[in-house]
Amino acid sequence: MEALRTPDARFADLPDYPFQPRYTDVGDGLRMHYLDEGPRGGAPVLLLHGEPTWSFLYRKMIPVLASAGLRPIAPDLIGFGRSDKPVSAREYTYARHVGWVRALVETLDLRDATLFGQDWGSLVGLRLAAENEARFARIVIGNGGLPTAQQRVPPAFRVWRAFARYSPVFPVGRIVASGCVTRLAPAVRGAYDAPFPSRAYQAGARVFPALVPTDERDPAVPANRAAWDVLGRWEKPFLTLFGKNDPILGKADAALQSHVPGARGQPHERFWGGHFVQEDRGDHLAAAIAKWMGR
Repeated sequence: MEALRTPDARFADLPDYPFQPRYTDVGDGLRMHYLDEGPRGGAPVLLLHGEPTWSFLYRKMIPVLASAGLRPIAPDLIGFGRSDKPVSAREYTYARHVGWVRALVETLDLRDATLFGQDWGSLVGLRLAAENEARFARIVIGNGGLPTAQQRVPPAFRVWRAFARYSPVFPVGRIVASGCVTRLAPAVRGAYDAPFPSRAYQAGARVFPALVPTDERDPAVPANRAAWDVLGRWEKPFLTLFGKNDPILGKADAALQSHVPGARGQPHERFWGGHFVQEDRGDHLAAAIAKWMGR
């Protein structure tokens, strides 16, 4: 598998991102980058980002979680951040993304973990948790879900899928900024651009919308429906923390709350924030998760 590795110099002097880079092999000859902060004996909190972000998205949450005695772990999905980036879009599949993150979880031997997933972090994370129930004690989802090709596809998503596939340019920093209600400083937008020195590095980011299973014939549909069935029996704590200003996923929490038994009676929130809630309200998210875990 031909893959690119973003030069380290691209990640120098990023704002509010002082964390030590760590790496592990996840199969297919690929190296995954991840952050592992807080006390080693703290309860692990697996923080999964989506498209087209990377672990930089969690820079506001990690210190809050660590100061609460938790162990935040934030990987860069393959194709993103400091992780390796296969050149061909054909190398990226839904199943492979789940497998790559599973390899990290098994390498770190995470147990009694809390999952936080947003955007594609929820698509990968919910599959991962449903297929590895014994490793996860609770789940938190922010502006995400688990598509099973049985939901209505918003027109805005179809536009986004076409843009990601056909646009001659894919300005990651501007894309992230458009999904926030707060204004991102130029240095922050630059940090989201940093993993992608050229278009050759962007195959993974561009192909993600096409991997969302919206059609019955999609190869991910059987596994996603099986995971959805598991979540329909999930009695462990399940919390939703959603940015209400997200035009596509701002109300997707309702389906999760009605389907997952463990969501009943939990302190769910819809608050001021866009699609990238970690950027808009990272401090609030982390404090809410830490308080919930300490109940």
